[in-house]
Amino acid sequence: MDAGNTKTGAESEGPTWDLNPTDDSDAAVVVTVGRQIRLWRELKGLRAIDLGRLIGYGEDIIRKVERGDRIPRPEFLDKVDQALGANGLVAAMKQDILKVRYPKRPRSLAKLEIQAVELYMYNIFCLQGLLQTEEYARAIMRTFRPLYSPKELERYVSIRIGRQRAFDRLPAPEFSFVLEEMALRRPVGGAAVMRPQLERLLEVSERPNVEIQVMPIAYADHPGLSGMIHLLKFPDGTGAGHCEDLNGGRPTTDPKQLRFLELRYGIIRGQALTPKESRDFILQVLKET
Repeated sequence: MDAGNTKTGAESEGPTWDLNPTDDSDAAVVVTVGRQIRLWRELKGLRAIDLGRLIGYGEDIIRKVERGDRIPRPEFLDKVDQALGANGLVAAMKQDILKVRYPKRPRSLAKLEIQAVELYMYNIFCLQGLLQTEEYARAIMRTFRPLYSPKELERYVSIRIGRQRAFDRLPAPEFSFVLEEMALRRPVGGAAVMRPQLERLLEVSERPNVEIQVMPIAYADHPGLSGMIHLLKFPDGTGAGHCEDLNGGRPTTDPKQLRFLELRYGIIRGQALTPKESRDFILQVLKET
């Protein structure tokens, strides 16, 4: 039995993660780690099936990792290191593996969010990734073109939902979200998807460190119409952010550009409904869905 094939939601359980074949440089790292494991195994005179028995996994998993077809989890490397007597040399590769866990674009964003103590987000057409339910995220990603393969789709859904661990960090960061009314009313995935999604918004809005505000469609004159805003602030007072029409849409840490983003977001936040008014608004949309 392949111990890495069991699924819970979108996230693979067991000793490995799926490999994204489009990340060539990351794939090279995974291949190198697998080759090192194979060399250590052969040095000890063990077959793949022998190593699998020592650490409690099937031969198939061992061979997939050694070929570079699967990304080994940190705990897998720890067990291999101990079984082969590698004195920490195999386990030391955990940091390299963690760096290639995510495709480059989401990984960069996730890394910044993990460091932030304040997060400000405004979207126009759909709900922010940190607020999405798994089914909503999956429905959104099914609209992407070219289409993701089923494995790619589940991988990216898992990455997006994984970012929501930011809500559980201690000390808790401060979150501010401004949602466009149209994003609340657009029936992404139908009522069966939107009702749990709206309930999720109400649930998150109850957290003392989270403010969710709604921008009604009737408020047509505000600086958010030029595109989404994502603004992060870090413990040392620095920040990072991006907006679709600023710096070519690329993330920036330039203080002058960050001030522009803060000004825009402040105006948007000031014109939106208050958090209490927004909760009432979301409840009303939920009743209508």
